[in-house]
Amino acid sequence: MAAEDAILSYLESHDEIIDSGEFAEQLKLDHNEVVNSIKSLHGFRYIEAQDIKRETWVLTEEGKTYAVTGSPEVQLFLAIPVEGISREELQSKLDNSVFKIGAAQAGKNKWVEMGKQVSRKVAHVEDRVKDLLLQIKNGEVIAQEDVKALKARKLITPQIWKGYSVKRGPNYAPKRKKVATDLTRENLQRGDWKDLEFKEYNFSAKGPPAECGHLHPLLKVRQQLKNIFLQMGFEEMPTNNFVESSFWNFDALFQPQQHPARDSHDTFFLQDPSTTRELPEDYVQRVRTVHELGGYGSRGYGYDWKREEANKNLLRTHTTAVSSRMLYSLAQKPFAPKKYFSIDRVFRNEAVDRTHLAEFHQIEGLVCDRGLTLGDLIGVLDDFFSRLGMSNLRFKPAYNPYTEPSMEIFSYHEGLKKWVEIGNSGMFRPEMLLPMGLPEDVRVIAWGLSLERPTMILYGIDNIRDLFGHKVDLGLIKKNPICRLGF
Repeated sequence: MAAEDAILSYLESHDEIIDSGEFAEQLKLDHNEVVNSIKSLHGFRYIEAQDIKRETWVLTEEGKTYAVTGSPEVQLFLAIPVEGISREELQSKLDNSVFKIGAAQAGKNKWVEMGKQVSRKVAHVEDRVKDLLLQIKNGEVIAQEDVKALKARKLITPQIWKGYSVKRGPNYAPKRKKVATDLTRENLQRGDWKDLEFKEYNFSAKGPPAECGHLHPLLKVRQQLKNIFLQMGFEEMPTNNFVESSFWNFDALFQPQQHPARDSHDTFFLQDPSTTRELPEDYVQRVRTVHELGGYGSRGYGYDWKREEANKNLLRTHTTAVSSRMLYSLAQKPFAPKKYFSIDRVFRNEAVDRTHLAEFHQIEGLVCDRGLTLGDLIGVLDDFFSRLGMSNLRFKPAYNPYTEPSMEIFSYHEGLKKWVEIGNSGMFRPEMLLPMGLPEDVRVIAWGLSLERPTMILYGIDNIRDLFGHKVDLGLIKKNPICRLGF
């Protein structure tokens, strides 16, 4: 309170405090206390405060050492006797850093002759570096070229001094008025609440940061997407098995065993356990037949299908492996239309760049009903993505082993200023659905997309490595805004 009283008292008879630093020095007050009082009084408009900034120079740790012991070049000069000294003996008398710097500076100043034998070239030297350092330590001003030289040697470093100039404010008073912060029961009983002056509520003030966990942007978008699926009447599929067999991940989807996606360059295969324990044998045989010989209007692929290839375990490359399990399970019961979705991690041996990671999240939705068409798929996609706030869509014909027709989905990325592929879609092929036992008139429309790309679009992030992975700045987790899909 001493600093506050001093400020208000001074302004009662003076127009301005020109410099808070000089003011604190004159009254022998701590400048930090003066600054805190100025900020408080300024907040209540007792005073108006203007920032003052000054750049000063202070000694580095190395500079402080030389201000006491002298510069390395002078230390080296004084260590050389009049008759001279061998280089090895001189080096043993000094610290390595002092010898190295001193030899360079003394040679530059032409004070010494450096060779196997070191000798003085002048009789006497002045330690100008030490004198300049002491002047700076005492707050004295030195020439600009001297500042430049000391800075180049990293003996001084700039320091920004911050203070204020102060004038009376609109609410100025020689003494701060005590204002009430709470209306108490006693105020009401005594009736003195009518005469109280209450502290103004500062709607701009920020509260203390919450000491709690923070949701990652991906989790926020994931929850919003889950809510959208649920609003559209979808049921979530179980996705708790990251390890899948090649059969459910590839074969059941009518994806041939020689397909490039099965190559070890694209898929992470497991060493232990390397193979699956069991598969539904009757279904496996139907899948084998449609791969080798065809059926249901298809010629198949005409190759020798290998059971050992289907048994291989891997980290699932897409959540469509979950969809194949769910559709097979659905086919074992009397048919009923279903709408499924899943959001979980998948793994691909990809080269990492600004839009690809080896581990990412895939969103998948599918609708299973009688008589569905490509028009139904486009309509569902328009509805789904419009709820994400992505109404600017384009569709491009594509090829997938397990869908026909197939379409890639593109959305315009404002951050990248270009069209970005955000998903894939199509109608599951009869060669995939009919071996499961589904009725012939049942159609399945499906689409999949990564969770990361819509998140990048919504949050304006142009590099996936800034969003997900071990190099992400933790500040992003604490400061990312609320996810608002559809806005």
